Amino acid sequence: MDHHKIDNLIVKHLENIITAEESSLLEDWLKDSNNKIYFNEFVEINYLINSKNQFNYTSFLEKFKVITESNSQIKFRKYLKYAAAVLIFISAGYFMTKDIAWLNENVAAETQIKIGTNKATLTLEDGSEVVLEKGNIYSSKTANSDGKKIIYNNAQNNSKETKSNIAYNYLTIPRGGKFYVQLSDSTKVWLNSETKIKFPVKFASGKIRKVELIYGEAYFDISSSTKHNGASFKVITQAQEVEVLGTEFNIKAYKYENEIATTLVEGKLAVGINNKMEILNPTQQLNYNISDKTIKILTVNTDHETSWRRGYFSFSGKPLKEIMNVISRWYDIEIEFENKLNENKKFNGSLSRNQNIENILLTIKNTNNINYEIKSDKIIIK
Repeated sequence: MDHHKIDNLIVKHLENIITAEESSLLEDWLKDSNNKIYFNEFVEINYLINSKNQFNYTSFLEKFKVITESNSQIKFRKYLKYAAAVLIFISAGYFMTKDIAWLNENVAAETQIKIGTNKATLTLEDGSEVVLEKGNIYSSKTANSDGKKIIYNNAQNNSKETKSNIAYNYLTIPRGGKFYVQLSDSTKVWLNSETKIKFPVKFASGKIRKVELIYGEAYFDISSSTKHNGASFKVITQAQEVEVLGTEFNIKAYKYENEIATTLVEGKLAVGINNKMEILNPTQQLNYNISDKTIKILTVNTDHETSWRRGYFSFSGKPLKEIMNVISRWYDIEIEFENKLNENKKFNGSLSRNQNIENILLTIKNTNNINYEIKSDKIIIK
C-alpha cells in the first residue's frame, strides 16, 4: 500500500471518519513494527504530540520547515492541509491515544483505580459459577476459555428438544471488565462492562437462534442464516426484539438508563417494539425511550458508537455526565458532580481505554477547564 493511501487512512482514523473496511486495512498494516514507527512519527509531526503528551509548537514548526524546504509544492500543500487539520483537531479538544504506548507513561499521580480488563463470571446450566480471567483456564465438553475469551464448540443440537430442556449458560461481565464469547453457531459477541447475556450451549437445528441481552452493552457479528439452514437470529432485551439474517450491530441497554440504543453497522435489522416493527439500514441507530415509549431513528457515526470494542472511548459532543457514566463502568468507580452545571458541558475526544484514568481526567480538565479530585475509588467533579 502506497504512503499516500496510508496517510489518508491515518488522518481518517485520527478524525474518526474511517470506515470499518478502511479500519481493517489500517490494522493489518500496523502489524508490521516498521509501520508502527511510521504511524507514530506521522502523528507526532502532523498532530503536534510529543513523548510527554504535550504540544511542542517549536518542534513542529522546525519539522514543518524542513519538510516544506525539501519537498515539492504538492507535498507542501499536503502538509499545509495537515497543519490546518492540527488546528481544527486541537480546538475540538481531541487527544489521540490509540496505538501510542508512551501515553501511559505520563501518569500525574498514583491512584488505586485500576484499568478495566478481561474478566467475567460464567454461570452453567446447573447454577454453578466459573470465574473467567487472566490466568484461569476453563475447559468442558461444550466450551474452552483462556481467560480472555470463551469459545463454544461449533455444533448444533440435532435432537428434538423442547424449549424447556435446552441448556443455557449466562455470562456476566462486572464493572471494570470486558469479555468475548463465540457461540456454538460461530456468532461473535463482544461484551462491555456491567453486562449480562443468556444463550444456549447449543442451538437447536432448524429453529430460530435466540439469545437474551439481560442488561448492558454488546456488539454482535452474526453467523449468516445461510450457514444454518435459513435459521434467523434474534436478540431479546427488556423492551425489544431484534431479528437479523446476517449482520453486525451494537445494542446498549443498561439497567439504570432510560434509553435502549440499537446501532446497525452492516446488513439489515428488524427491531420489534410494542408490536411495531422498525427496519434499520447501515449507519442507523434506533433509540427507544422506555419511560415515554417513544422511538427515534438517527443516522450516526458507527465508529463512534462502537469504539469501545476496539479499545477506546469516542465522545462527539457528549455531555460530561454521560461521559463519566461510561468511564465509571470501565474503571469501576463512583462519580459525584459537586458543581451540577458541569454535568452538561460538552466534550469531543478519542481516548484509549488502556490507560491510567489520570490521563483521561487531565485531558478533560485541560480542554474544559474542569477540576476534579480523586478519593479512593470515587471521583469528584468540582
